[in-house]
This record gives sequence, structure tokens and C-alpha cells, in this order.
Amino acid sequence: MSVCMRCGRELTFNEIGAHKKFINRGSTSFFCKTCLAKWLDVPEEKIDQKIEQFKRQGCTLFV
Repeated sequence: MSVCMRCGRELTFNEIGAHKKFINRGSTSFFCKTCLAKWLDVPEEKIDQKIEQFKRQGCTLFV
């Protein structure tokens, strides 16, 4: 089980994938979607949109 390195919330597979995609593919600790959005200074909805876009493109970081 992975947890957010900032708030401690349990992470989903897609949250881990988003962190790897937007921050560092080699990361071993991750932000949840809420903390990632704050870190990147974007709305959470934008992260959701990008996840869906990458899934359609076949990116294996997302399910």
C-alpha cells in the first residue's frame, strides 16, 4: 500500500501514475491527486482530464 507523501492518504494506481508522469517516472514516493494538483498549481479536474487523455493514448501508467 502506498500513501501520499504529503497528507498520508492511500493512493490509487492512477494517482501513482500521474505522479510518475508529471513529476518523475523513477519516483518511489508519491502525491495523491489533491496534493499533486496543489504542487502543480492546477485544478484536480485538469489532472483527471490528462489521465483520461493518456489512457486513450495507451499509456501504461494508467488503468
